[in-house]
Amino acid sequence: MSLELEELYQEVILDHSRRPRNFGDLADAAVRVHGDNPACGDEIHLGVKFGPDGELQEIKFTGHGCAISQASASLMTMKLKGKSRAEAEGMLRAFHDLVTDETAEAPRTLGDLRMMQGVRKFPQRVKCAMLPWRAVEQALLQSAGEATISTETDFAVPRHRGLPDSAAPIGKNAA
Repeated sequence: MSLELEELYQEVILDHSRRPRNFGDLADAAVRVHGDNPACGDEIHLGVKFGPDGELQEIKFTGHGCAISQASASLMTMKLKGKSRAEAEGMLRAFHDLVTDETAEAPRTLGDLRMMQGVRKFPQRVKCAMLPWRAVEQALLQSAGEATISTETDFAVPRHRGLPDSAAPIGKNAA
């Protein structure tokens, strides 16, 4: 990757960190997930409202943390708003591969989320980038209620809704 492209990516990440999109409380959220990364202190509070067909009609977050976690949450909420559960699950798997797999190509469907690819060079930051995604992963398993997740505990999503075997659950050490 060229130096100019890396600088652009850094600028976009800093912009989303300083001025996160979809930041705020979602008063009529059907699902609320509190997530934390005890290793660095990042926290996220995710609210999701589902539409009549189960799509992510509205998604917002609050919380605090490093630039990576806040930018990841901002970019994620922009990309997932209006998506079906299956589309959101597919993006979750693609994003996980993007930040953990050295050989993974960044799918065009991720759009601006591809800017987070550089995180894979810093394994300690992968959990920061994955925190909001772990929260949305939990939200997709529910249709209502509240839950708490942590980057330090197992969270195994069963293969369902036709996900291929390559969409295996995210394990304890995977972020």
